[in-house]
Amino acid sequence: MKTTFKVSYYLRSNYENKEGKSPVMLRMYLGGEMANLGSTKIFVDKSKWSNKTSRMIGRTAEALSVNASIDALTTTLMQIYRKYETSESLSLDLIRSVFLGTDKEFTTFLPVFDKYIDSITQQVGKTLTKGTFYKYKVVRQNFQSFLQAKYHRRDIGLSELTSAVVQDFELYLTSVVGGVHNTTTKKLRNLKTVVNYARNRGLIMHDPFANHKLHYELVDRGYLTEEEVLRIMKKHFDIERLELVKNIFIFSCFTGLAYIDVYNLTYDKIVTVEDRQWLITKRYKTSVDENVMLLDIPLAIIRKYYDINRKGGKVFPMMSNQRINSYLKEIADLCGIKKNLTFHMARHTFATMSISKGVPMESVSKMLGHTNIRITQIYARITNKKVEHDMEQLADKLGKFNKAMGI
Repeated sequence: MKTTFKVSYYLRSNYENKEGKSPVMLRMYLGGEMANLGSTKIFVDKSKWSNKTSRMIGRTAEALSVNASIDALTTTLMQIYRKYETSESLSLDLIRSVFLGTDKEFTTFLPVFDKYIDSITQQVGKTLTKGTFYKYKVVRQNFQSFLQAKYHRRDIGLSELTSAVVQDFELYLTSVVGGVHNTTTKKLRNLKTVVNYARNRGLIMHDPFANHKLHYELVDRGYLTEEEVLRIMKKHFDIERLELVKNIFIFSCFTGLAYIDVYNLTYDKIVTVEDRQWLITKRYKTSVDENVMLLDIPLAIIRKYYDINRKGGKVFPMMSNQRINSYLKEIADLCGIKKNLTFHMARHTFATMSISKGVPMESVSKMLGHTNIRITQIYARITNKKVEHDMEQLADKLGKFNKAMGI
């Protein structure tokens, strides 16, 4: 005779956390036996809990997240039951040990995170940049701090990593860490990568991200107009550090290189192809090819510093990004530019100028070393907005023609 297995949930109403919510408790039944698995680490307001359905009432984002987490736990337990259904060793103790991970090398999440970080260490400098590697370590620190702040725990069980935990972590990143939407999304994507690493190895049987959609918001990039670029180019600075920063910034305006790629730029990356000088390099951030033909202006800037810096192999005598951005603010003030001038704005300026001058999107994308042309399309949207603004100004100036038409 087939043994029946059932999972049920109830609210521990005699206990409330600091937010006034009670924990959802988990029980499972096998035949005539029953076992308590304790708290699910899901908390619900007593007034919003249905004892009849063992679910949170309503269709709010919180209710959907809580109920999805409950469903995920049920699915995981049912999968374990079905796996051992025909086994003579089937018991509540077996289901509990598999569910809690006590039968495995890992029972909690942070050691798995550490294992993943160790596994990608050898990829640094090959298929993975140091920057990306460091970001995983930051997310790991953020997640541990979150567990301590939210649950007063140093770690969390693999089976306890639910959709509700992911949602709480997202809120922690935005409200406590203070990240903007896209930064928060990047960190959640990194966390999802580690979760998938655990799932692929059978350490987690459910998907905490199943009901959590991650998307980036399109952000308009700051850039300089042609008139503002010319204003900086024509301005001579007697202070050597400002003149150097100005020239390096203009170099990036005409090559599209990011700060770290200018910093690492060496003479062996400049090659001659059919009598034209090219920068043949890879983006530090993505390791994607970034090939740019050198125009007269960046070539002139390279020659300007050739005798000064050639012994070191690097093209420019660079300083830290922080110092450069500080000096760029001085340059902006002295040139009467009201924008928050940063070095990365030079890259955006190159992209915007190139597209506005008719350079095909595919070519701009390749020169910038973008991994996806959709990233490049952001700049096209910027230039379209500029056209719209210019046309609106033109419409104001052509008002007399409207009057002649009786408009």
